[in-house]
Amino acid sequence: MTEIVQEMMSFEGIHPTSIKCMGMGIPGLLNPDEGLSIFSPNFPDWENIHVVNQMKGTFGFPVFIDNDVRVNMYGEWLFGAGAGCKNLVLITLGTGLGSGIIHDGKVLYGTTASAGEIGHMNMYREGRPCRCGSSGCLGRYVSGVGMVKTLTDKLEEGRSSILLQWVGHDRTAITARMISEAYDLGDSLAIEVMHETGKLLGFGLSNVINLLNPEVVIVGGGMSAAGDRLLNSVRETVGNHALKLSSSACRIEQAKLGGQAGVIGAAAYAIRKITS
Repeated sequence: MTEIVQEMMSFEGIHPTSIKCMGMGIPGLLNPDEGLSIFSPNFPDWENIHVVNQMKGTFGFPVFIDNDVRVNMYGEWLFGAGAGCKNLVLITLGTGLGSGIIHDGKVLYGTTASAGEIGHMNMYREGRPCRCGSSGCLGRYVSGVGMVKTLTDKLEEGRSSILLQWVGHDRTAITARMISEAYDLGDSLAIEVMHETGKLLGFGLSNVINLLNPEVVIVGGGMSAAGDRLLNSVRETVGNHALKLSSSACRIEQAKLGGQAGVIGAAAYAIRKITS
């Protein structure tokens, strides 16, 4: 990471003294005040890494870290789909389900800065094992990886799909994007899996809406590209199962800033830290 920042500075001709601060989004559980990354499910053997101290060894400007999804949320809250909202939830769907929460105009952190782990809500008493140590977590089903798993499980049961032809019967080559493409072509299994995934996400978000009463739930991450193919089932399920008063006041929207949300949000987070 230090090498990438140095390359960027060199490419842009930026001297370190002209940089006021740097914000970083780090996956997993962390202590943002200490600058410590405690655990990241994406990196094996990554435990208690003091990211800020490592950055300080190279750079003289202040460095701040927060969870990668929370900095995405900062971007969407300030400049994207959540602009002007005081109560919102952002989820990202990719390899898992990450989330961040704004409550009454403030970022919700909780006692250990791990509030809002919506992806680890237990949806099945005995379900798919999760890297968190539990099983049946929502993120194991509604993420891009989870949706592909749902589809390949059905293929192993003998179901048919155009996807098998596309990948030469190599199920490991199927991606979430392929499922969206097969959906558009009317593939019955792709449509079934997309709706099943959206329905389960809708049940999870019904709980979130009942608990937090947000103005908007923003869906980001790579799988958000599925758009209304996924979100129509989510909205329908929320409409049928969340409290009517809460759900009628909450819209479910696709993120607007895409991959730029984290960059914008990390910078905004760092600026707020040095000016607060």
